[in-house]
Amino acid sequence: MKDLLKDRAVLAMVLFIASESVFFLLLVLAYVNFHKTTGATAAAVLDPIKTGLFSIALLSSSLTLWLAEVAHKKGKLGFAVWMAVTILLGGIFLAGQGMEYANLIHEKITISRDLFGSTFFTLTGFHGFHVFIGLLLLSLLFGLAVWGRKEEPSMSGIASIAVYWHFVDAVWIVIFSIVYLWRYV
Repeated sequence: MKDLLKDRAVLAMVLFIASESVFFLLLVLAYVNFHKTTGATAAAVLDPIKTGLFSIALLSSSLTLWLAEVAHKKGKLGFAVWMAVTILLGGIFLAGQGMEYANLIHEKITISRDLFGSTFFTLTGFHGFHVFIGLLLLSLLFGLAVWGRKEEPSMSGIASIAVYWHFVDAVWIVIFSIVYLWRYV
């Protein structure tokens, strides 16, 4: 890790992630504070099994991204394939989140309905936005691998975006545990 932090791009990403961690921490604390208020509750309206399946796709994308990094270090053979799989898995997760939002809105649970809706949509939407940005960055790496010059993408670029993607996955573990599984504790 020390070698990675010597890379300016990776260090910049780590510092950015540190600042984003504060936002996520505050959103999680707000959700925890208001999760048992009157109105809709996670236990009544969320499906942890269905969301768990989409979560597996997101978490698996960290593995496929790591496999892409390994492939790139060995000469780029397979890098684009693993990147495509990573992007597909991230897209599956976002599609699942979109379906969950559509279902909640159909059930008249919105960001403006009550504190549960406000904290749930803000927390998961902020995370979903980060997944979307991550998918754009991963797509950039994929495009460079397929259509870029021979030396593109650089290991520095791959490493910094990988740090971001693994952060997004780690944050989802916390969010999923608190929002979807806490009700069973």
